[in-house]
Amino acid sequence: MKISETMATIFNAMSEGINIIDVEAKIVFCNKAYCEFLNMDFSKLKGQLLRSVRPGARLPEVLRTGKPILYAPRQEADDIYFVNMYPICVGGQIAGGLSVVTFIQQVYQFQSVLEEIKQHSKQILKHISKASNARYTFDDIVAESPLSKQTISLAQKAAATEATIFLQGESGTGKELYAQAIHNASARSSIIFLPLNCANFNANTLESELFGYMEGAFTGAKKGGKIGLFEAASGGTLFLDEVSEISLPLQTKLLRALQERLVRPLGGIEEKAVDVRLIAACNADIESYVQDGRFRADLYYRLNNFPIRVPPLRERRDDIDRLVAHVLDDMSRKMKKSISISNEALYHLQLYGWPGNVRELRNIIEFLSYLTDDGVIGEDILPEALKQPGEEKTSTLSQRVKQFERSEINKLLRINGSNLEGKRKTACQLGISLANLYSKIGRQ
Repeated sequence: MKISETMATIFNAMSEGINIIDVEAKIVFCNKAYCEFLNMDFSKLKGQLLRSVRPGARLPEVLRTGKPILYAPRQEADDIYFVNMYPICVGGQIAGGLSVVTFIQQVYQFQSVLEEIKQHSKQILKHISKASNARYTFDDIVAESPLSKQTISLAQKAAATEATIFLQGESGTGKELYAQAIHNASARSSIIFLPLNCANFNANTLESELFGYMEGAFTGAKKGGKIGLFEAASGGTLFLDEVSEISLPLQTKLLRALQERLVRPLGGIEEKAVDVRLIAACNADIESYVQDGRFRADLYYRLNNFPIRVPPLRERRDDIDRLVAHVLDDMSRKMKKSISISNEALYHLQLYGWPGNVRELRNIIEFLSYLTDDGVIGEDILPEALKQPGEEKTSTLSQRVKQFERSEINKLLRINGSNLEGKRKTACQLGISLANLYSKIGRQ
């Protein structure tokens, strides 16, 4: 058995002791670490029977049995070590044996590193277990109106990039829904999605949440420290909602993290590289914040790399029918009975201003589902606020007729299906031609 020069170079670079014997149990090779362990030159070891040098050696036993011996502890004088021994087979025949000696100081060093990795992994898993999974995709976003379809198209283009995305829209419009959909359509979809509402934390707590802290960084700091969300989300997506509420000093640190892709934990000295795709969102007038000096202009421009405006519900009324149907389906499953809504009640919902947007709509439909006795949400049980005449009810007769047509068409398409056969059936039920139906759909 011969050891090539390349293989010898590789073995000599190792800190573990390497010893190789042939089928006759004669020493073929010892690396530098093994020779230093024995305090002998390789020239004096080569060709000797292993047990003439080390009487208690068990490697010849491996030659006899053909079975490895693992994690064998040994102690000689002050030296404590572990040995793994393996048979070397060539062409199905045992041609020699290999022993790998791991010295106790290396075990301690490895244990220390392993413990550090273990603690780090626990922190990451803790963050992952607390995180909301990115469950939603673009298929989950209701988009009947042209404006909604345009918004989804823009978000899909954003998902294909690595750009920082800034979602702006009123409360309840579904900004996190868009954030999750963007993440799931991106190249980072297999990695974690971590959301954080910045308005839920004071400045100091938010800094430790984002960047983590070292042990002893402040009174009450956990033993071993804590990793921040930037580090925990590395490789994935970090979603920061209500980003407008971050304090000015913390805005400076956030800007550096975005520009340099480096974070420094509280109480730390070294910076850590992170690879995070950031999606930010807010419902405030961020530009007025910038003008008033409450938000850094340079951070705003950095976040606004790919701006997306999520429109309020009052600007996409064509979505209301499907949104209502979606919530009613959920409530029917939840309550284990069929829940529907009358055309008159739906008409009021279509005219209401929805200041709370989709969130308000869902809450009202859920409330009315519990309130109805016969499973049909009628006009009689609607909250008075939804039946009050307002600017939306000053629409012309023509507009009201179109609204009613849209409601009826969408209701039948939900029942019959939106494929060609479903549209033909819908046109027949309405007593109009298929071409006329397509014309009316196109105007929606």
